[in-house]
Parts: sequence; C-alpha cells; structure tokens
Amino acid sequence: MTKPVSQLNRKKKIQFNILIRMMLSLIVAYAVNNTIIFLVMKAGNRMALNWLLNIFPYFITPFFMVVFIITFLALTRRIVKDLITLERGLQIITEGDLNYRVSVHRQDELGRVAFNINRMTERLQQQIIKEREIEKSKMEMITGISHDLRTPLTSIIGYIELLRTESFQDKEEYSRFVQNTYNKAIHLKKLLDDLFEHTQLSTVDSRLNIRNIDLFQLLDQLLFEFEPIAQESGITIVKDLGNAPVVIPIDSDKIARAIDNLLMNALKYSLKPGMIGIRMRTDGDQLTIEIENKGIPLTPDQEKRLFDRFYKVDHSRSSEGIQAGTGLGLSIARNIAELHRGTLTLNHSQDIFIFRLNLPFGDGC
Repeated sequence: MTKPVSQLNRKKKIQFNILIRMMLSLIVAYAVNNTIIFLVMKAGNRMALNWLLNIFPYFITPFFMVVFIITFLALTRRIVKDLITLERGLQIITEGDLNYRVSVHRQDELGRVAFNINRMTERLQQQIIKEREIEKSKMEMITGISHDLRTPLTSIIGYIELLRTESFQDKEEYSRFVQNTYNKAIHLKKLLDDLFEHTQLSTVDSRLNIRNIDLFQLLDQLLFEFEPIAQESGITIVKDLGNAPVVIPIDSDKIARAIDNLLMNALKYSLKPGMIGIRMRTDGDQLTIEIENKGIPLTPDQEKRLFDRFYKVDHSRSSEGIQAGTGLGLSIARNIAELHRGTLTLNHSQDIFIFRLNLPFGDGC
C-alpha cells in the first residue's frame, strides 16, 4: 500500500501545479474579458456611446493582463507561502536552532525539499550530539588514564626516593623496597599495555594475524600458567575442555589476550575461597568458551556498563592482593571477539557470572 502512494506522490510536480494555475488564470481572465466586452458593446450600441466603443479596444488588453496577474497571484499564493516558510526555516536553522523543523506538508518537490531539510537538520543534530559524546568520552579517558597512571608512578617515585636517601633500616627492608618498586613498575607497564592494546583495537584499520590454531591446546596452556596465580588467591580451577583438538582460524595472540583478561576478571571479583569454571564446546558452525565464577551481584546499571571502557566496579569487590586495572580488560576482550566476527556476552544471575565467548568457524576474518 505504501509503495503506490509513494510513486503517486513522486508524480506530482510543482511545474504541473503552476501550469494548471496559469491555465485557470487564463480562463478566468478570458471569461472576465469577454464579459466586459459584451457589456460595453451592448451599452455602447444602446446608448450610442461611440466614444466608448472607440477607446475601449485600447484598454481591453491591459485589463486582460491585470485580471490574469491578479488571478495567477491568488492561485499561487499557497506555493509562494510555502517557499517563504522554507526560506524562513532555513534561516532559523542556519542561525543554530537545530530543534526547528520546517512545517511544509506537500506532495511535490517543495514537500520533498522540506522533508530533506528536516532530515538533514535531524542528522546534523545527531552528529553534534555524537561528537559531544565523543569529546566527553575523550575527557573521561584522559581523566581515567591520568588517575590510573599517577597511582603506581607516585609509588615508584616514593620508593626510589627512599632508596636514594638510604631511608631503610636493614637489608631486608631494602629488598622489600626494591621488590615493591619492581611490582609497581610491572603494574604501570600492564596499564600502558592495556591502553596501547585498546588504541590498536579501536582503529579502523586494525588487522588480525589469522592462522589455524588448536584452541584446545592454547586454552590448556593458558590455564596451566593461570592456575598457580589462582591457587595463591584461594581459587580452584575446574576445567571442562574435552580431550580432542579444536582447530579454528584465529589470531592466537589476541584470543589469548581476551581469554586472559576474562580469567583475570573472574579471579579479581570471585568470592574467596571459590571456584572458576572454564568450559569449551562446539555447536555447529561456532565455538563457545564459558568462564564462570561466583561473586557479589551487580546492579542493573553496573551490568549494563560492564563492557564500557575505563568502567570499573566498586573496588571493594576486588581482591586485596590484585592491583586495580584500567577498566579496559573486558572492553578489549569484546573488541577482540568482534574483530573475529564473534561475540562476548555476560549471563548474570544473582551471584553467578558466566562470560560467554562465541567464535565462528570460517575462512578467516
């Protein structure tokens, strides 16, 4: 039903409307002109007004033109009014009022011009809002980076100052200062690595090094390295990976980074002592990795923003022995999944968290 109406609307041309009004004006002017001629001829013959009959032909043509013009202007008044409305609307919009919409409702070119002006204004308004959000995001990013980098850097400067002024009591305290300085430096490097990784993944021309990788072997190796760290925090690792190779075209370094981020997130926010479950399964044309842990429930707002960059849940939920990150881990993991044409989602029910990483089998990304 919509398509025929749309086609009918497009056939209505403003030239056709103007032509119809011109013809009506000619008809009206012709009718009025002939009526005047008839009345003048009748009156002149009856009253023997020869002088009127002699001068009348000189006035009939100008009179015809005046009637035609007046009639034409009257019939085209609506078109002129809509043109003025368009001009005023454009003036208001160019002065910066992007909330204004041109109120011209026609089914010809003027109507489509008004529609396109309104659509252009709406898109421009949306673009400005988007640019403001991007600018706000940049400011938040700068603030977040400054805060996250300043904390370990301040600690490093403090420990170096203690070492420089030899403000330690014995060899044991000296070694502790050196170890703490080293730990803070490693933490600072991790923050910078996260920021660099996020910047790379956010660029339009981000590229993947796709190769056929046995994901079972990759995941098994990651868990072998992760298990001692988990045990130190009182976390037991429960694996359900199957026992057969699972070959899939991926960028092994980036997928390893995504899985490592998910594991560290689960470790950081798990209740202690506790358990982290890792499962892998194939379902048709995709592979799914699930990482499950038990933690403090999230509010709906926290769950909604969990994958936002630089967003960090209340630090009271984190482990005391694990240093705070940049809030980029989950955002990086989701970007990596999307670059592989996959998804990363969270299934949160009360105190159970299940992060689900889906990767498609295919010919590369």
